Amino acid sequence: MTERKAAFSIPGEAGALSPEIYRFPGFCDVHVHFREPGFSYKETIASGSRAAARGGYTAVCAMPNLNPVPDSPEHLAAEEACIRGAGGIVDVYPYGALTVGEKGTEAARLEEMAPRVIAFSDDGKGVQSESMMRSLMERCAKLGKILAAHCEDEGLLRGGYIHDGVWARLHGHRGIPSESEWGPVARDLRLAKETGCRYHVCHISCRESVELIRAAKREGVDVTCETAPHYLLLDEGDLEEDGRFRMNPPIRAREDREALVEALADGTVDMIATDHAPHSREEKSRGLAGSAFGVVGLECAFPVLYTGLVKTGKITLETLIRRMTDAPRERFSIPRRADDWTEWDLAREGTVDPEEFAGMGHATPFAGRRIYGQCLKTVHAGKTVYERGGSGNAGK
Repeated sequence: MTERKAAFSIPGEAGALSPEIYRFPGFCDVHVHFREPGFSYKETIASGSRAAARGGYTAVCAMPNLNPVPDSPEHLAAEEACIRGAGGIVDVYPYGALTVGEKGTEAARLEEMAPRVIAFSDDGKGVQSESMMRSLMERCAKLGKILAAHCEDEGLLRGGYIHDGVWARLHGHRGIPSESEWGPVARDLRLAKETGCRYHVCHISCRESVELIRAAKREGVDVTCETAPHYLLLDEGDLEEDGRFRMNPPIRAREDREALVEALADGTVDMIATDHAPHSREEKSRGLAGSAFGVVGLECAFPVLYTGLVKTGKITLETLIRRMTDAPRERFSIPRRADDWTEWDLAREGTVDPEEFAGMGHATPFAGRRIYGQCLKTVHAGKTVYERGGSGNAGK
């Protein structure tokens, strides 16, 4: 008990906590999609921020697949106005796009945007050209900015939408091979070593990516990576004929999941990001073959991870908290504030119920899952931004 309280205490208040009530630093997610501007029927920055607060997050980084794409200072200003209008529920840091329109053919105005963005990414699109990626890495290296890559070789997709494995073949679905991810990872690690770029790999899903990144770290490449709760807790054996199981990259084989858990424990996987990607109900109602890619994750990430990884002894609570707090903040230079924290009852059992979510998206592969852990309160900049049972609170 003493060790546990010391690890997560708030000065002057830890003694008031019961044995099962924990107070953690506010979680940080470096990979979310808040859909504004351009797609506010899916999510807004305000609704996404409420979802983040309900899940214990006080800082998030918003990806640039928007309309307009933030590929210039003028287009970035449109997103910044939406962030200001959300009222500061949590800190929202925008990414800048790597290429104009995220089309991969013309570099965005990186130098002009650099002081105003957390990093650069074309998330949702892989940069297909090696020469373009090299040039982008060289420019990011000069700017001292992280290049966060969505690694996907479009030439290997062949219309796939779930993992190219046993389940896809048994059920007549088109698969996405793991090489579509690890091939670009291998290319980019070589380029990062040559250019000195601060390189970050988004949402890794397969064991080959783990092995490549582990080896690159041993060689001194400046690389970090993230994975998401669904890759750590699910594999193709958990698939159902439902759009809430369609995400990109897809959940893969049992061996991939086990490799990711091992990598999370040993530090090869530096952080956990949700890849929170809300869509309308209609867009997620067309089954595996027809639904939009993307699932939501902010509001259930911690309890599903705590239940599936900590309570089963796969990782320690300290490891989980570090991967969700200090590790992402350190890599992306996001300050950790003493007046940002979240309080959880880890003994409270419940069920993941998307109808209770504060965000606009409801498609999660964890719907109906029994969990331990309930967020009681989230405080950002000294202000309570979520409280279980609070007046007007979507999570009460």
